[in-house]
Amino acid sequence: MASSEARLKALELRKQGESVKIISKRVGAAKSTVSRWTNEIILSIEQLETLKKRSLDGAERGRLTANLNRKKKKKDYRQKCLLEGELHFRKITKKELLVAGLALYAGEGVKKRGEVRFCNSDPSIVAFMIKWLKECFNIDTDRLHCAVGINISHKDREKAVINYWSQVTHLPLQNFLHTSFKKVTNKKIYENFNSHFGTLDVRVLRSASLIDEINGLIHGLVSYQELFK
Repeated sequence: MASSEARLKALELRKQGESVKIISKRVGAAKSTVSRWTNEIILSIEQLETLKKRSLDGAERGRLTANLNRKKKKKDYRQKCLLEGELHFRKITKKELLVAGLALYAGEGVKKRGEVRFCNSDPSIVAFMIKWLKECFNIDTDRLHCAVGINISHKDREKAVINYWSQVTHLPLQNFLHTSFKKVTNKKIYENFNSHFGTLDVRVLRSASLIDEINGLIHGLVSYQELFK
């Protein structure tokens, strides 16, 4: 069984309350591997009792309850951080937008080919960068062209994938170039095949001077003398 298929099967079995030992045998993976795959799944006390084939005594039930509470607390804390992050940046200035976009472009964008271009699979990052280009550099929609990159196994979904990215970017369909299908055997099996949308390659037309401007700003940002004090 391929590793990605085994992982999905392991997750399914663990959610049903199966033991790591049994899952290990069923999917043909080491117990340590199965444990790592399923670590985030929180079993109920009833499922744990079923696994042990008996009722838990007070002390053991207390320990398991404490462990479940720790996992839930960790999960709740991650969610809390996400919400606080949204609130923290509910409003940002144009300068803050400029700096954030420069930092992202410095890590993700093309900087040496005389063009402004970046590629990412995260729809939030793509939408942010397009907003950055429009608001900080006055780039019109007609100068933004893009192309989807996705495995050939998704060829039948091409229209749906392009429509998805069109909604994310608010760019019309005529701004999309030919899709780049990766003709590589895809051994990974996705938990939800239809929720995979590949990557989006965004390009700014007529951007030879714009890339010089962006590179200059990145240089100024990272060489700011206060950083070295």
